[in-house]
Amino acid sequence: MLLKTHFRDTEHDTYCYTGGKAFDPALPTAVFIHGGQNDHSVWILQTRYFAHHGFGVLAVDLPGHGRSQGPALTTIEDLSDWLSCVLDAAGVSKAVLIGHSMGSLIALESAGRPQQSSRIAGIALVGSAYPMKVADALLDAANNAQQSAIDMVNIWSHSTMSPKPSAPGPGFYVQGASQRLMQRIASQSTARPTVFYTDFAACNAYANGERAAQGVACPTLFLLGQRDLMTPAKAAAGLIGAIKQAKVVQVEACGHALMAEQPDAVLEHLFKFAGTATVAALAAGD
Repeated sequence: MLLKTHFRDTEHDTYCYTGGKAFDPALPTAVFIHGGQNDHSVWILQTRYFAHHGFGVLAVDLPGHGRSQGPALTTIEDLSDWLSCVLDAAGVSKAVLIGHSMGSLIALESAGRPQQSSRIAGIALVGSAYPMKVADALLDAANNAQQSAIDMVNIWSHSTMSPKPSAPGPGFYVQGASQRLMQRIASQSTARPTVFYTDFAACNAYANGERAAQGVACPTLFLLGQRDLMTPAKAAAGLIGAIKQAKVVQVEACGHALMAEQPDAVLEHLFKFAGTATVAALAAGD
């Protein structure tokens, strides 16, 4: 689905995958927000299940990623503002935000803002950390040697470089799928700074996480990989302590690429959380 999104007096087409069903804003809405150098496709299993089990689904391509127009935005705050415009364009009055990595910071920033929090029923932060610092070497590679950056991120994002054949399902190649997606995003633009650099620099520079966490009033799920080297579980401790309704689940045998390495477990935890958060929002009369 393409939405005409008005952001700071500029109109762009924003692509939202809807899980194979037409989006209905009257249904409870689940918004999926991908991480750096990715697009909506990282959520393919989860979004299709949600869409066929009672939710309206919007899996966004962030600006400059996938099928969405416009330049990649340079700050988490700008991305939160943009997401609010997307929800306006889709006619969403209440939503659960589900974000991975950089997407988790966007969800956090949105839920922590008084002007946005009233329509957020809950947030699920997948592979999250704060501060989400990025090594200088990786930032440099993301801008000047993208294939090297892709290789580094793939190594650090997966719990093993030698998964069992056809794991987690027949014909599935975890590292290869991630690599090809990142290569495709890289091929969409030759501009400098690259989308890769812009994404990682936004994560590295984000400094409002603690304040945003203190403003989060909705139920919050932290879904973390036990073997995550990119955003280790302990790196989310400050956010977890600051959010009143925080629940933490650590997924076994899993690194930063949770949706690829443990798709069924991720789906199970997200769907249960989204349902509970939606029911709680309805009971509160929101």
